[in-house]
Amino acid sequence: MIQSAQVASKFTLFTHHAKTFPDLVTALRNSMLRAGVFKDERTAEEQVVQVLNFDIHLVKDFRGVRYIERITECIPVEEKNEYTFDHRNEKTLEGKFDKFMDNAAIFFGKTTNRELYKYRNIMEYVNDSYVLTNPISETNIKEMRINMETTDMEAFDRFLERNWGIKPAKIGIPGEVQELENVPTEQKAVPVSATPTDGILRKKRPAQNIPSKTGTPKRRPIATQTPKATTQRISKTQENTDIRKKTNRSPILGNDDFEDEN
Repeated sequence: MIQSAQVASKFTLFTHHAKTFPDLVTALRNSMLRAGVFKDERTAEEQVVQVLNFDIHLVKDFRGVRYIERITECIPVEEKNEYTFDHRNEKTLEGKFDKFMDNAAIFFGKTTNRELYKYRNIMEYVNDSYVLTNPISETNIKEMRINMETTDMEAFDRFLERNWGIKPAKIGIPGEVQELENVPTEQKAVPVSATPTDGILRKKRPAQNIPSKTGTPKRRPIATQTPKATTQRISKTQENTDIRKKTNRSPILGNDDFEDEN
């Protein structure tokens, strides 16, 4: 469980029956030692502390009512270099010896009794109501906001500011500002009819030349310019003779002939 919580997971949720938060850390540390994963107590405890972010402690009273008694946050203590080199500025041997003893005291304190974590209650159940006691640490606030949606993040920010006066920094999405800057302030409305459907203005296709049986090219009439068919049947020779008298043109008709005739 500790190994899966350290890598390749957003969060880890598990249950335990420890009465206090230090008892929870001690129980998990002893379980890791018994499993043979670690042999040093301090190393095993460091691994446990890095995993435990919040402890939601439930209580069941004598009436059988179960409720949340407290929510505790675990804050790992980072090891800092507190050693000094002030002995170099001392002129006397006694002064140098005192500065050396200060560094020695810090060293033995870290070796024998170094504090690995701190814990504090975020919320407690007091007098039949929940009371906020301590603010959430900056590290956990940052991790929580990263994994929230926009609406949840805004509500969480209002909660932090209302109860603890904390105003976290805004998290911007890369490229969002650039997209907003490229949008023009004013855009003219374009009629729908003026916008081509495919982005290219289409031209009227010219009539195609179709060769006739005699070898002379003949133009295909356009459907909208085709003359109405007559119900009276006449011979082909008489039809050509009438057309010659009216237009004085070739008996081979095309679109221009019909247009002049109309």
